[in-house]
Order: sequence, then structure tokens, then C-alpha cells
Amino acid sequence: MAFFTPPTRASAPSRRPGRIGWSLLGVALVAGLALTFLPSPYLIEQPGPVFDTLGSAEYEGSDQPLITVSGAETYPTAGTLDLLTVSVQGNESVRPSWVEVVAAWFDPSRAVVPVEAIYPSGVTNEQVDEQNAVDMQNSQKSAIAAAMIHDGYSVPSTVTVSQISAGSPAEGVLREGDVVTSVNGTSLEADGDVDTLRRLVAENGVDKAAEIVVDRAGASVTESVTPQEVQNTPLLGVGVSVDYDFPFDVTLKLDQVGGPSAGMMFALGIIDKTTPGELNGGEKVAGTGTITASGQVGPIGGIRQKLYGARDAGATVFLAPSENCDEVVGNVPGGLDVYSVDTLDDAVTALETVADGGDTSSLPTCTAG
Repeated sequence: MAFFTPPTRASAPSRRPGRIGWSLLGVALVAGLALTFLPSPYLIEQPGPVFDTLGSAEYEGSDQPLITVSGAETYPTAGTLDLLTVSVQGNESVRPSWVEVVAAWFDPSRAVVPVEAIYPSGVTNEQVDEQNAVDMQNSQKSAIAAAMIHDGYSVPSTVTVSQISAGSPAEGVLREGDVVTSVNGTSLEADGDVDTLRRLVAENGVDKAAEIVVDRAGASVTESVTPQEVQNTPLLGVGVSVDYDFPFDVTLKLDQVGGPSAGMMFALGIIDKTTPGELNGGEKVAGTGTITASGQVGPIGGIRQKLYGARDAGATVFLAPSENCDEVVGNVPGGLDVYSVDTLDDAVTALETVADGGDTSSLPTCTAG
């Protein structure tokens, strides 16, 4: 009787773990290559260049002041009043890889956003860039008006329809060249601007027609337009330009930057240059926020990236729109004091308190929810 049997082919499975391991490694390598090269459906927002509104920057090939004032007395400045930008990695047709997206996900200074958040469906890269350029131009005009009004000047304005989108509610009703004088009884003749028009249209909503009064070739005409909702925002479907009757000339120059978020910092820079003393006390200050001609500060996108951009540029004070406070809380890098502002007056008060060495604990800050 045999007490053992010779080895047979049944022992072959002992080699399978090696084959499985190599197979898994191959799959991992293929997946890794795919993640490295396959585009994702996301874009990455990250801190962009920082510009000192009191200083200069390259403009059309030469170094030029961001703010130039003529026809009014100007005064020496010190420190910085930095405006902040957000750069976007990728666009509608060229997108970051999955590896880049994963890396950005764990970087507190960067944000991963869907492509549609920056390039809405049906809108080309060129259209987005063009709209950003228009927003910057209108924001600069509003900043100049806000600074002058803050300093006590009278600044009349006109809001003119410059473009009507095909298929929009305004098509066939409003006309290019119409000067908008009121919306639902609220006048735009004293200090109207793009943000005021957008706010009035948003308040109207999409369930009823808005009563739009325009000056059409010298005649007052009342039209009814029912706004259409686009990305949760009621819109008339018009582009407008705003012109102001300024008491003196201010020229703002900034290349390759779009959008309206530099408005507040431009306004502060103008005030600092046209009033005695150093508004910031010589400190390195940064901030962001849209501005209306009446001095209302509005929310912006990319606040987290701008906080880190300010820190990296050496700022110690940051002015943030109060409507962005929920995004500010928990995302402030070390060494940066953040103050919340609703208006241009709030921003000036904060800077004067810092400059005078006053009690900054009395200034509004961002708190949770």
C-alpha cells in the first residue's frame, strides 16, 4: 500500500498568482496611461497674476500705470492695492487630464469645476472671452464713477442697448441705440449701470413682463419685455454699454484680464491717487469684488484662489465681498486678515482703520453661515 503519490499536473495552479499579478499590473498600467492622457469633463481654477492698481504692468508691449489721472490733482501712494485674478487650466476643447484633476482636487489653492460652469453649452470660447472683455470695460467705468461719487462729484450716466441676441425676449421689441431710462419705475438716469439693470431684471423674474422705458431717437417709449431664464438668471437678451459724464479723466489699463471682479480695487486705487494721504497706510492690501456706480460691492467667483494669490503676493490684508463669506470661512491661508465689505464706503473705512492703527477687531469679518 502506497502512503504517498507522486506529483501530478494538479500542482500547476501554484503558478496562477504570478499570472494574475502581471495581468493586474498590465491593467493598472493601461489605466494609468488612460488617466494621464484622456481628457476629463472638468477645468481647473487656480491663482492667476496679481496686479497692483497703484503700480504699473505691461500693456500692449510696454510698462504703463494701471491708473492714470489727468485734469485733477493727484497725491503720492505707498504699499499696494492688489487686484487678483483666477487663471483657468484648459478650455472647452482642450481639457486637463484625470491625473491633473486628481492632483488639483487635493490642492486647497485650486478648484475643479465642470466645463459648463465656465463655457456654457452653445457658447464658444471666443464668445466667453468677448463677454469677459465687455464685463471688464463696464466694470472699469463703474469703478471710475464709484470713486468719483465717493469723493463727492456728480456723475450722470446713460445705459444704451448695444446688442440684441437673436431669439431673445428683447428681439423685435428693443432696438440698438435705445437708452434705457427706467425699469419697472426705477430710474437709471442718475447712477445707472450694468449691475443695476441686471438686478432690476432679476427682481422682475420670468413670470411677468418688465416695463422698460427707453429714449428712442429723442422720444420716450415704453416697452414690455418678459425676461427669459438662462442658467437660473432672468435675462432680457441684450448687451448694453454704459457711458458717464466724468468731471475729469481717468484711464485704466490692464491687458489680458476679463470679467468684472476688479471693480472695487480699481475704485480704491483711484480714491487713493486723488485724495491726500496713503489710504492703505503703506500696507500690502489685496481684495476683490464687483462695483456699481453707486458703490455697491458684489460677489465674484474664485474667491479661494484669490485668497491664496493674495497670500503668495505678500498681502497681509484682504477685502472680501460679504456675499462671498461662506466661501471664505475655512479657506483663509495663514498670515492674511480678511475683512468683509458690502460697499465702497465699507472698504475705505477698513483701509483707514488699518492705516491709522485703529481697532481692526471692530471691522466686519467673515463668519460661518
